[in-house]
Amino acid sequence: MKQTDQWTSRLGFILAAAGSAIGLGAIWKFPYIVGTSGGGAFFLLFLIFTLAIGMPLLLGEFVIGRSTQKEAVSAYKVIAPGTLWHWVGRLGVVTCFLLLSFYSVVGGWILTYLAKGITGQINGPAYDKLFSSIIGDPLGAVFAQLVFMVITAWVVARGVQSGIESANKYLMPGLFILFVILMIRSLTLDGAMEGVLFFLSPDFSRLNGDSILYALGQSFFALSVGVSVMVTYSSYLAKNESLVRSAGSIVGLNLLVSLFAGLAIFPAVFFLGMEPTAGPGLLFIVLPSVFEKIALGSVFLWIFLALFLFATLTSAFSMLEIIVASLAKGEEKQRKRLSWVIALLIFIVGIPSALSFGIWSEYTIFGKSIFDAFDFLVSNILMPLGALLIAVFVPLKMKRETLLEELKVKSGAGRKMFVLWLLLLKYLAPVAILCVFLYMVGFM
Repeated sequence: MKQTDQWTSRLGFILAAAGSAIGLGAIWKFPYIVGTSGGGAFFLLFLIFTLAIGMPLLLGEFVIGRSTQKEAVSAYKVIAPGTLWHWVGRLGVVTCFLLLSFYSVVGGWILTYLAKGITGQINGPAYDKLFSSIIGDPLGAVFAQLVFMVITAWVVARGVQSGIESANKYLMPGLFILFVILMIRSLTLDGAMEGVLFFLSPDFSRLNGDSILYALGQSFFALSVGVSVMVTYSSYLAKNESLVRSAGSIVGLNLLVSLFAGLAIFPAVFFLGMEPTAGPGLLFIVLPSVFEKIALGSVFLWIFLALFLFATLTSAFSMLEIIVASLAKGEEKQRKRLSWVIALLIFIVGIPSALSFGIWSEYTIFGKSIFDAFDFLVSNILMPLGALLIAVFVPLKMKRETLLEELKVKSGAGRKMFVLWLLLLKYLAPVAILCVFLYMVGFM
């Protein structure tokens, strides 16, 4: 089928792709890891790995999608017909389906907190009990997850231009504006510099094997590569737009958000002498406690929750889009129906994850809650496997002339830069991904 959808501009593509990449991890986990793993030293290491591994992988997905103008599954079929390589795209579809099933649960938590914040129902100091009651409420957790999926499906059903691109054109600038507001407020608090030093003070002595491998893994996970989302998104990009410049912009925006997150969060946390943390506890327990003691704190809490919701939604759009696009095959008449049907299926599959902190908390898979088991499968096995296969596929199955032609468009990339990119993708990326995979499954 002919690809009929296209982004209206390179900016629309960059905002959508950056929205896909900038998710929960960039805000509630990455800044804390930076602070506890060497600060500026870790950030520098992450930057190097991102440029040497993450960006080559991102460009790899871009050239697959843009050269074929096909969604994830069909793109591999066009390049390697009659082979099993199209299962790389199918792996991405399955991964995104499973990922969105529990990601939407967290999106539901954020919606619940935002609703309670706006209606004045978030009052301290027992924020840990409030969080436990929200995630443990079966009807509330499932309903909130459903609302999140309805929003996601509504946007994706409207199409690439009218839905995903239009939503990202509002949500992504909104995300940055909210971050700037929060960052300015945090940096003007007494003792803010202590938080900044925790976050960015370089300490190479705190770098160890674990932190290096984490930086390595984040260098490609943070760019949403490995699940062929960027194959699908780049297939909507016009032939005369630069892939290299687009990739550079996405990498830059991702790094900027991670930096903004740390500068917005840790000065406020240290201002109150609280312990910094990572994950759900940061968003739902620590930060409400912080904002409670700041002038106009409730307003800033709403802002932060809205920011989190924006980041979660823009990632969710891309996950649903890759599934819808792979089934619709360019038939826009099928998009609306498929968006709602698939969203409903994802919601149903996600119900056990929504209940795994409440009435189904006693049920475990290999000692993990249902939610954590899905998370482990996706993050530690499926995503590294997908990234590894893509790193192998591009140099092995794509013609060098096609790769060079795609990279040269409006970028000025010469043969030396092309050879460097291909070497990084062909040799360094697979080794790095294997190391991360072995580390994540406990073999390192």
